[in-house]
Amino acid sequence: MSSTSNSSLIRSLGLGYVIVFIVANIIGSGVYKKVAPMADQLNSSGWVLVAWILGGMVTLFGALSNAEIAGMLADTGGEYAYFKKIYNRFLSFMFGWSNFAVIQTASISSLAYVFAQSLKSIVYIPPVLPQLAELSVGGVFYPFADLSTKLTAVALILILSLINTRSIRSGAGLSNILLWLVYIGLAVIVIFGLTSSQSDITRSFDFAVPADKPITISALFTAMLAAFWAYQGWSSIGYIGGEIKDANKNIPRGIGIGLFLVISIYLVVNITYMSILPIEALKAVHAAGNQIAAIEVIKAIWGSSGVMFISVLILITTLGCTHASIYGSARPYYAMAREGLFFSFMSKLNSAHAPANVVWIQCLWACLLVFSGSFDQLTDMIIFAVFIFYGATAAGVFILRKKCRMPTAPTKYGAIRLSLPSLSSSVSAC
Repeated sequence: MSSTSNSSLIRSLGLGYVIVFIVANIIGSGVYKKVAPMADQLNSSGWVLVAWILGGMVTLFGALSNAEIAGMLADTGGEYAYFKKIYNRFLSFMFGWSNFAVIQTASISSLAYVFAQSLKSIVYIPPVLPQLAELSVGGVFYPFADLSTKLTAVALILILSLINTRSIRSGAGLSNILLWLVYIGLAVIVIFGLTSSQSDITRSFDFAVPADKPITISALFTAMLAAFWAYQGWSSIGYIGGEIKDANKNIPRGIGIGLFLVISIYLVVNITYMSILPIEALKAVHAAGNQIAAIEVIKAIWGSSGVMFISVLILITTLGCTHASIYGSARPYYAMAREGLFFSFMSKLNSAHAPANVVWIQCLWACLLVFSGSFDQLTDMIIFAVFIFYGATAAGVFILRKKCRMPTAPTKYGAIRLSLPSLSSSVSAC
């Protein structure tokens, strides 16, 4: 690993890439898979849409809180840098290691896992060591179950990690290309889905539920957990704050624009899904365990000939999201290493001004996590851990204002007009 100790990250990314990075980090497997478990919990297409909206609004409130802090404390490391300023080094230390142990590395693993599942539906991947599939750790983890899928996921993580040790611009360019392909693919699903003979859009807004399965707070919250996974990833923009031009303005603006865009996309796509498949069909998809809702929707529209299209689209989407996650997630560990809170060799940059050592250590741990469990086990671990720190970030807005003696500081929470120059200068002085 060639490295130079005197290099520093370069601010070369503008608002356009901030939006691309946020959307690419969010839109992953959730838009294709999570409608099925939500339907199983709520038994009503209308309530599924409510869960998507509520999940989006809660995420938006958290994102706006994060946007204010990101605008004030724009630096490499995201919440790691924020918590150090708001609370103390101990909480920032805990966040950084939680990120490494579960939050970001498990995100990378789970996305790569879905990529591998999609690839298997396109090309034949022979089983590997099937005789060891039942070997478990404590009856919970089955590291050799579906081993061919896991090895494919590991291969993807290795390849993308290699790409992310190269120039920053090449990584940004790949994200942009992949995201446009995702936009086009989702637009094709919506257009052909809503205009197909199988479509009944009124089915998407049906709030009727079985008498023996009423909507409860518990069921709604469980469904929202699935939505939260689909919205997960927006905060990663803070990790690359040290590489964004005019970060005090571009990070808050990018968060607002990017998240509104994602919420809109999710609603339109899920309306399309539920206009094609009735709620009972989506529940059957969930019960099957190895099916993806989006694939079943395309089968209903185009038959088996459409499976290749949707499989390639999921492949591209998870590829883009995995790439963006690997790119951004390494930055907090780099920031920690520079302050002596991580291994010292991880504070080095290579000749391309990329934290290559960090990327490879992250790659190693993410690959190990691939073998630790299934997709749903990985995503449940992430959501449990990440919401503790989301709450700490939201509370930090008020703590930081009080510390800086500016309880009525202007925030200008507009998706387009977010700007915090006066507050930013106050924070730097407080």
